[in-house]
Amino acid sequence: MRPMSVFCPAISLKTRQRWLALLLLGGGLLLAGPRALADQEPAGVKVQTLVRSGEAWNGTPLPPYPRGEPEVTVLHITIPPGMKLPMHIHPVINAGMLIRGQLLVISEAGPSLQLRAGDGLIEMVNQPHYGSNNGTEPAEIVVVYAGVKGKPFTVLEPAPKADSTPGSPAP
Repeated sequence: MRPMSVFCPAISLKTRQRWLALLLLGGGLLLAGPRALADQEPAGVKVQTLVRSGEAWNGTPLPPYPRGEPEVTVLHITIPPGMKLPMHIHPVINAGMLIRGQLLVISEAGPSLQLRAGDGLIEMVNQPHYGSNNGTEPAEIVVVYAGVKGKPFTVLEPAPKADSTPGSPAP
């Protein structure tokens, strides 16, 4: 007496072997497809990595992602020519691409980074810095913040306090 198949008792061993051969052949043909499919890019699509790093633009390591419910925010920011943004920090990891103009990013600790249209950057986390449009046209930057729901992704630094020693003029 012939043993019965647990999977499909009505199909003979020979038929199952043929189906298996067809599946293996078909899978092999799919793997041997055009190179673009193997790279996960459809033919004609160009992908360019602007920046990839575990460090911010100034070389400091990025912190772990915060705990909590994730919230990704994408901003398109336009900065007029000659405008200097206030000193601020980002408590979350973020990255951007300058799509128009130029922008000088300056760390309170001293280092600076000049961006031109098409440049990408990974911003500093929890380090005071500001941006200044030192060009003649508006600077436009798209920034992606990997934050936590209900938490800010940008915090303005307090303005420097005036000298409060006795006898000094009030601000």
